[in-house]
Amino acid sequence: MFRIITINLNGIRSAAKKGFFAWLQKQNADIICMQEIKAQESDLQEDIFKPRNYHAYFHYAEKKGYSGVAIFTKQKPQHIVTGLGWPEADQEGRHVMLDFGNYSVASLYMPSGTSGEERQTIKFDFLKRYELFLKKLPKEKHHIICGDWNIAHKQIDLKNWRGNQKNSGFLPEERMWMDNLFGNLQFIDAFREINKEPDQYTWWSNRGQAYAKNVGWRIDYQVVTPTLQQAIKTASIYKDERFSDHAPLLIDYEF
Repeated sequence: MFRIITINLNGIRSAAKKGFFAWLQKQNADIICMQEIKAQESDLQEDIFKPRNYHAYFHYAEKKGYSGVAIFTKQKPQHIVTGLGWPEADQEGRHVMLDFGNYSVASLYMPSGTSGEERQTIKFDFLKRYELFLKKLPKEKHHIICGDWNIAHKQIDLKNWRGNQKNSGFLPEERMWMDNLFGNLQFIDAFREINKEPDQYTWWSNRGQAYAKNVGWRIDYQVVTPTLQQAIKTASIYKDERFSDHAPLLIDYEF
């Protein structure tokens, strides 16, 4: 089995203090994709941030303590692609992709529009540009895109869907974009491919008792090309410990 984990850490140093790296050592994952690391290279000199037997690749945001993505991988990639090619994405450290020959794995941190109209506009622009990026991916290869997409696709993917239809993350335009991703573009939501159950969430607000009551959103995904549909074997959301306001999403593949 080939295990891939994705998690928005809401700060890699904060997650480390909460036991994330100790937990990670027990998972025997082949690849770990992380988002919102909130750190620069100079912040990550301690050995804890360099797990044994892993190669580490980062895309840092220019702004300190903000955004950023990373991938730990047991196998050394043949090629590394950092960024997406436009300033709004690359200055914020939102994408790193590793090429392993016949497949690639990416860590993606989609912008959020919750802070206001300006950021929502940036998010919509990101969606348009990222769709073009996806269309250019080599069709003969397998692709796995892990990350925080900041969109709950369907009503089953968030608890209070009725009250969030005008809020960023569940806007009709965002959900239509996801419809197109899993429709015309033929990508597959790996988790939903084998788990159709309700109340499966990966992020919870820190307000109220959202986590305790499981009032959450499923906004973290592993999105794969149709060539991997039969390779998806197990999928789980780890909630026994809390390292962030997001939970790790673990998926095992059989290549």
